Amino acid sequence: MLVKPVRGDGKSAGRSKATQQKKTAHNGMKKTTGMMGAARGYLMNAVGRILDDMSTNELRCLFMPGKHPPMLTTRRMSLISSRVRMVAALFAILTPLWTVIDLLVFSWPIWPQLAMMRVTASVAFAILALSGGDKTKASNAYRELGVLFAIPIIFFVTSHSVLAHYQMQGAADAIATGYAFLPFVMVAGLSVFPLTALEGFIYSLPILAVEIGVAVIGADGLDWSSHLGAVWLLLLIAAVSTMAGMSQLGFMMALVRQASRDALTGSFTRASGEELLDIQFNIALRNDTPLALVFVDLDNFKAVNDVHGHEAGDGVLANAAQSMRNALRGSDILARWGGEEFILILPHTKRHEAIVVVERMRAGGLGLRPDGKPVTASFGIAESLADQTTNWPDLVEIADKRMYAAKQSGKDRLVAGAPEVLTADIAPQQTD
Repeated sequence: MLVKPVRGDGKSAGRSKATQQKKTAHNGMKKTTGMMGAARGYLMNAVGRILDDMSTNELRCLFMPGKHPPMLTTRRMSLISSRVRMVAALFAILTPLWTVIDLLVFSWPIWPQLAMMRVTASVAFAILALSGGDKTKASNAYRELGVLFAIPIIFFVTSHSVLAHYQMQGAADAIATGYAFLPFVMVAGLSVFPLTALEGFIYSLPILAVEIGVAVIGADGLDWSSHLGAVWLLLLIAAVSTMAGMSQLGFMMALVRQASRDALTGSFTRASGEELLDIQFNIALRNDTPLALVFVDLDNFKAVNDVHGHEAGDGVLANAAQSMRNALRGSDILARWGGEEFILILPHTKRHEAIVVVERMRAGGLGLRPDGKPVTASFGIAESLADQTTNWPDLVEIADKRMYAAKQSGKDRLVAGAPEVLTADIAPQQTD
């Protein structure tokens, strides 16, 4: 039996076709989204394997210098400054020695002009190598690094202008060509320093600009294809040198992190805390801004070790440190001062603001003891302007004495100045 096909409504057929197209498009989008998600996941895993245990903030520090921790900044700038002076001293000795080669291959009056340039550059390098100044200051380190690269750039431009006016042959032509390689040596020299990607780009830019400028004015008579090849090679060397500098910086960050952190609590060690406190105090003193310091001592901690063992005590310390970090702001610093003692460094913080921070910390709790009771602590607060301190050891001593006063007053409380500036939530406890 033959069945005649039923003619459907044209509109229904159109809607059915549109619906099918939507489903196809939707499935295609889902498939594309899934592929993008898989690719993103693969990329993140690959980056994670390459960067090992670097945090997002540390990864950001490889590209931009603005968010570096103060401790990393001081050590990095000190290393940059030291290497600048070492390289400058080396070039101060080696630069004039090449005058002998110039004398052998170049005729009069080329070699006397080059010799004068070399002596001038050598003197400049010597002055840079012997320069004083605070090596830990970023402005000094950046300036010294800029001068280190400015000297050979000026030498390159002036020597190029001299050699471009003469026709060279034989050995003289080979040595003159060697002068043209100076920008490549300079760009490669960036790899000596622990620099971020942005810093590598900034210090490469003048060298690239000089090479392009030579091409524009045609100072060496080479064609554009040769100059384009040279600029492309400079870019490649600059990229490799910058990555080498970033690798050095990443290694330095890992060393600073390992050396500065207490393995048990994750807070800064006492040595690192003293260094950071010195930095923050000098900043506060220079800018006439407040710096608050809180001395923290966990209450009755000896009993935890005596009754429950040191492993349980370690757990209490680690949990308390984590709880304190959770209550701090991004700019605040937690350091383990010794045993169950900690200090909180609160930049740009007045005494009443420090009290708010500590009260928030106490309200959030410091974890539990092995017997289930809450961990408490005694707090002493000092503030640089209110207490008129001229150095950070005095600030620590004042905060320590106020912490002891809080202990004597019953524990689980804070003392922030005069005896009336005291808060407590619970009844006095047994002394340690």
